[in-house]
Amino acid sequence: MNDKNIPEHIGIIMDGNRRWAKSKMLPVKLGHRQGAETLKKIVRYANNIGIKHLTVYAFSTENWKRSEEEVNALMSLLQGYLNDFTKEADTENIVIRVLGDVTRLSEELQKGIASSIERTKNNTGIIFNIALNYGGRAEMIKAMQEISEEVKSGKLKSEEITEEMVSNYLYTKGQPDADLIIRTSGEMRLSGFLMWQSVYSEILILDKYWPEFSEEDLDLAIEEYQKRNRKFGGGTT
Repeated sequence: MNDKNIPEHIGIIMDGNRRWAKSKMLPVKLGHRQGAETLKKIVRYANNIGIKHLTVYAFSTENWKRSEEEVNALMSLLQGYLNDFTKEADTENIVIRVLGDVTRLSEELQKGIASSIERTKNNTGIIFNIALNYGGRAEMIKAMQEISEEVKSGKLKSEEITEEMVSNYLYTKGQPDADLIIRTSGEMRLSGFLMWQSVYSEILILDKYWPEFSEEDLDLAIEEYQKRNRKFGGGTT
């Protein structure tokens, strides 16, 4: 891995917790739990090697369709994860942010999110974005609604709307677009993850489940990214 060309922003679709558990004849909740342990390890490592922004897909707006038992288990796990990891993140100079509509979450989880953000906001290391009750279309609709209100109120003219302005109405305001998006479990789709921010992302699909993902896998993903010629639509060679 070339230390001089590290992607500034990596997004990860952490797929395969349930299939990993089923492949080992374990309850689904243990797959999610192992996935959470993998995430702690990867966030620390990404911070240590100089990644500036890491965004992970933790719970999508579509995940509410899962069984009530699984959703409740996931929410309980997320609450415990935030409570435990925030202490470690603070001592390791990690900034925690949450992307998505948190208003549908329990009051207890909302308080935990607010506490995590507040406790780590002055840190200067990696910005760790947790996409929670997040959907790319929902994010873009939210941005369009807010911009339209600005136009309606006369604070903004429609012809003044630019790409940069739209970016400033997204959950990732102030952060760069994703350079590299990794999806585990072999599924070849983005599932609404960072739809605006991934327009020129390099995408890497790994045929392994998220609980199996390691620091070495992240290194190999970055090495693959460094081999690619990013054109941003500007050429064919």
